[in-house]
Amino acid sequence: MNRIAVFVSGALLALVLASSTLFVVDQRQVGVIYALGEIKEVITEPGLNFKLPPPFQNVVFLDKRIQTLDSPETRPIFTAEKKSLVIDWLVKWRIAEPRQFIRNNGVDFRNLESRLSPVVQAAFNEEITKRDVKGVLAGERDKVMQDVRTRLADEAKAFGIEIVDVRIKRVDFVADITDSVYRRMESERKQVANELRSQGQAEGEKIRADADRQREVIIAEAYRDAQKIKGEGDAKASALYADAFGRDPQFAQFYRSLEAYRATFRSRGDVMVLDQSNEFFRAMRDSSAGGPRR
Repeated sequence: MNRIAVFVSGALLALVLASSTLFVVDQRQVGVIYALGEIKEVITEPGLNFKLPPPFQNVVFLDKRIQTLDSPETRPIFTAEKKSLVIDWLVKWRIAEPRQFIRNNGVDFRNLESRLSPVVQAAFNEEITKRDVKGVLAGERDKVMQDVRTRLADEAKAFGIEIVDVRIKRVDFVADITDSVYRRMESERKQVANELRSQGQAEGEKIRADADRQREVIIAEAYRDAQKIKGEGDAKASALYADAFGRDPQFAQFYRSLEAYRATFRSRGDVMVLDQSNEFFRAMRDSSAGGPRR
């Protein structure tokens, strides 16, 4: 029984010893072996590795994937024309020299970021001050990012890192200038809108005037055609009347008298005081069952 206990104890001790001496480096990591506080070995290849048990040797793992550093609280940067701009940027970086990285920053990435941010901001300051607003916003934006990346390349070596990419996320004016720019843009848009409204009103007046002119022309032409047709009708009616009355003068005279009576006695309240021997009543005096006679 004692032998079994000794065997189990030895096995546990061997297992503990093996767990303290064996370690696995992930493909996303870099393993750094410390020997009494000094860097003994840097392991960049993934796999199973061996080290001495603590306190003789310890291992620290660093993430070797690409990291992102965002701009901290932004500060205004003056352009070549003394305009204040606010630049939001980001930097992509990764560990290139683990030994150098640990010597300068330790194993905490926050130490690096707190030291790298002022360096990046200074590089942007130098590049922005050489350009005007138009160049920063559009024309030379890519050139600014490239120049900043070039400036950071040498600085990054001292940190033990590699700068993978530099990007400008946003370029904006400071708050006061932004408000004035928006007010100016609003004023310009209102001016354009008023010009368009004026042009529309002028075009509308032109269209209405042209429509009124065409209306007057159409009415005048219609009235002219109507008068022409009416004149032709009156002439034809007069010709028919003349032909009919020429065939029977007595009937014509009688018909004219009836028309005169109809026009005169249009209302029952009309009163005329005339001598019955007046020529006006001749048709009434001469009327008989046979019609008009002399």
